[in-house]
Amino acid sequence: MTEEERELHRAALRALLAKPLLTAENDGEVLLKVRRCERELSSWLTRETGWRLHVEAGLARLFKTTTVTTDATHPARGRSREPFGRRRYVVLCLALAVLERADAQTTLGRLAEELLTAAAEPDLDFAFALDSRAERADLVAVVRLLLDRGVLRRVAGEEESYLSAAGDVLYDVRRAVLSTLLTGVRGPSTIDADSLDDRLAQLVAEEMPDTEDLRNQALRRALTRRFLDEPVVYYADLTEAERLYLHSQRHAIVRRIEEATGLIAEIRAEGMAMVDPRDELTDVRMPEQRTDGHLTLLVAEHLAEKGTATFADLHAFVRLKAAEHRSFWRKGVTDPGAEIELLADALGRLTALRLAAVAGTTVTALAAISRYALDEPTIKEPR
Repeated sequence: MTEEERELHRAALRALLAKPLLTAENDGEVLLKVRRCERELSSWLTRETGWRLHVEAGLARLFKTTTVTTDATHPARGRSREPFGRRRYVVLCLALAVLERADAQTTLGRLAEELLTAAAEPDLDFAFALDSRAERADLVAVVRLLLDRGVLRRVAGEEESYLSAAGDVLYDVRRAVLSTLLTGVRGPSTIDADSLDDRLAQLVAEEMPDTEDLRNQALRRALTRRFLDEPVVYYADLTEAERLYLHSQRHAIVRRIEEATGLIAEIRAEGMAMVDPRDELTDVRMPEQRTDGHLTLLVAEHLAEKGTATFADLHAFVRLKAAEHRSFWRKGVTDPGAEIELLADALGRLTALRLAAVAGTTVTALAAISRYALDEPTIKEPR
């Protein structure tokens, strides 16, 4: 394989890792790269991760799976970057169920009517009536997410007109994209567990192989998935079998990932991270500019120094820094109560990047946050 071919494969794999669902309308150039090296990509992904790659005319779908179902630090977000809450997630699921039975074209008004019918099912226990602007905004946020994913294609109208009850919107329903959204190991309709946690666990559960070779293969795939998908992998979070396997096979796993993706391994006593020198394969960046980015760095430095802190302590810290930097930060940062939203945004970034953990009202610094600690300056004597 030539270096040009290697770079093509690397670019295609990076594109899939950054955005597992590619469509011709939104990602035409990178989709072409994926199609050119589909066979090699599919082979590598199957061998190293167990993930399935599906490519057809107009789309490519990487079916990524995870065994971690308790991580809530990377929620779906609307176009204004606000995270989805419980109601929006339920509306999203109901909208997908409605679209599965919809005609080739539908309107936002018709989708809303059918969604209300689905929400009224007695077993669902979901109060949703679209009587308020907030509920209509939830539906619009879901529709726009589906537009961004390529499930819907807008034909005529604008969602804003629906919000103001002044008009409707016509969409094409793209069934080829819709059918690729679910990535679980088994279908949700086959699961009969009582609690949500149990249902999620069954959705991604994989059978344990019964031979040593297959068990080692499963361990390699599970570790590779984590290194590709998680910002930091701490050894303490691995099972004993995973730690033992990684101890003996770390060099081989890291080499294969680095060659295929261009990521660089950063290995510490507490864990490992695959660092992207191009800063492309992440949905949360650290550091960032402006008010929220600056504050996040300051909170990270504070936590790296203190180790643990309560919300009350951190709110006081944010108020102090807001007063110090009010000339440079956006307006309103010193208003009463502004520290609550500012801290929530900073902690959202730090927990998503596995730099801090929140338990109750206490925030604990994790090992990787130490890179943001500042030492006292050392002044050398002149010669």
